[in-house]
Amino acid sequence: MSYVRVWLGLALCGVLLLSSGWVQPAAAASEAPVKEAPEVGGRGEGFQPEEKGEAKEEGKKEEAKEDECPSTFGPIITDTAIPIEKGKFALQPTFGLGFVTNSLTQSWRRVSAGGNFKTFGMDYKFTYGLCNNLEVFVVIPYAHNWAGSVNEPGPNGERSANFGGLSDINLTLKYRLLEETEVRPTVTALFATDFPTGHFRHLNPGRLGTDQLGGGAYAFTTGLNVSKYVKPFIIYGNLWYTMQTKFTSQRDRIPLVPGLDEEGVPTGELVEGDPVSKYFNNYPRDIITVNLAAEYPITKKWVALLELTSSWEGGRLFGHKANVAPAALVSVMPGIEYMATEKFSLAMGLNIGLAGKNTDAVITPMFSMVYAF
Repeated sequence: MSYVRVWLGLALCGVLLLSSGWVQPAAAASEAPVKEAPEVGGRGEGFQPEEKGEAKEEGKKEEAKEDECPSTFGPIITDTAIPIEKGKFALQPTFGLGFVTNSLTQSWRRVSAGGNFKTFGMDYKFTYGLCNNLEVFVVIPYAHNWAGSVNEPGPNGERSANFGGLSDINLTLKYRLLEETEVRPTVTALFATDFPTGHFRHLNPGRLGTDQLGGGAYAFTTGLNVSKYVKPFIIYGNLWYTMQTKFTSQRDRIPLVPGLDEEGVPTGELVEGDPVSKYFNNYPRDIITVNLAAEYPITKKWVALLELTSSWEGGRLFGHKANVAPAALVSVMPGIEYMATEKFSLAMGLNIGLAGKNTDAVITPMFSMVYAF
């Protein structure tokens, strides 16, 4: 009976300990709370806030998810700031058909373009993530020019012409200097080179200028790209400085020769002779590029876009003094983007030349696609 009393006492003590919570069952002790992995949305075009503490309440998780930058196409012309991920690859073809509406004079006035001119551009951009925070991309452009009903005909009376081919190839490196936080934007350094692969020498006067497809110079560009998610907008900016090398080109010069009458006798006057081709040294100006863009996500699939792009030519920092007139151009482009899938997206826009000098005002419908591998 004494053994029975002892075992009954021990059993009663065990029940009391379990009921008081001093000792937990082994099954309950092994059930540790599992922390859910945070959901990451978008392609990384903006800051994604970290959760503070455990954030056990669903309301806090939903609020953090709403603060994430949504996935977007990115601007069509303005360059993005966040490099593509290491080892990833993206292909982006862009198409545009530009119609020259006016010529812009030195005094920023609009005058007649002197004919009907248009250009079809087709750029293929290949982007690859070399390593963390560093991407490289190559742009291979094709251009086709048309001229019609020109006021000043060619040497054989040509009033229309067209020509197409490869334009200047671009190679760009982008490195992220600062990653976006709640306060600061993403800041990326850029270095690019344009190679004079487009046709620019031995121009045929009968083609009315349509056979000039390239700039003729090596162009070296350096600058900064920035981006920031300011809910509900995604803001982008570019500030670049471009220096161009000297190059030679062939131009037609009209010399003065002694005038002759119908019988071939000199009249004693000088008249314009046949065109004579001569090589000239060209010293192009440095260029400052300032681009701004904003995206507004309407839904998860549709995004509104607005871009303001500009280029301003100044003097040359190095080398010979520039021997061409300075040009400037300011353009605006509204657009719309459609996020078809996580890897494929499309965008359309209408680029409009607002103001400028020593250049052409052009209206260009544009269409672009991005596919990420």
